Amino acid sequence: MVESIARVRHIRVTPQKARRVVALIKGKQAEEALAILRFAQQSASDPIYKLVESAMANAQVKAGNAGEHLNEQDLYVKNAFVDEGTTLKRFQPRAQGRAFQIKKRTSHITVVLSTPEAADVAPAGKKKASK
Repeated sequence: MVESIARVRHIRVTPQKARRVVALIKGKQAEEALAILRFAQQSASDPIYKLVESAMANAQVKAGNAGEHLNEQDLYVKNAFVDEGTTLKRFQPRAQGRAFQIKKRTSHITVVLSTPEAADVAPAGKKKASK
C-alpha cells in the first residue's frame, strides 16, 4: 500500500508535446511504462522516463521506511499530468527593424505511482441524494 510522487519543474519541453507522451503511460504498470518510454520517438520521453524511474525509487524508499516489502512489478502509474510552467520570451530580429517574439515554453510534470492495494482503498465519502 505504497503511493509515491515524483515531479520535475521548469523542464524545457512544451506542455502540449509532453502531454502526448504522458498519455501513453497512464494506467500502465511501471515496468511497462519504462519500456514504452525507452522506445518512444518523442524527445519528451527521456525526461519522463527519468521521472518514472525516480518515482519507482521513491516508492522503494517509502516502503523501506514503513517496513513493508515492495515488489516493483506491483507498481502502476496511477496518475500522470503536465502543467504549464513559465514561458521564456525571446526576440528575433526581422526585416525593417521589427522584432519577432519567440516563446520558449516550459512544463511541470508529475507522476504518481501506486500499488493496487492503495488504489482499492477509497475514503468513505458522503453519498449523493437521489431524486
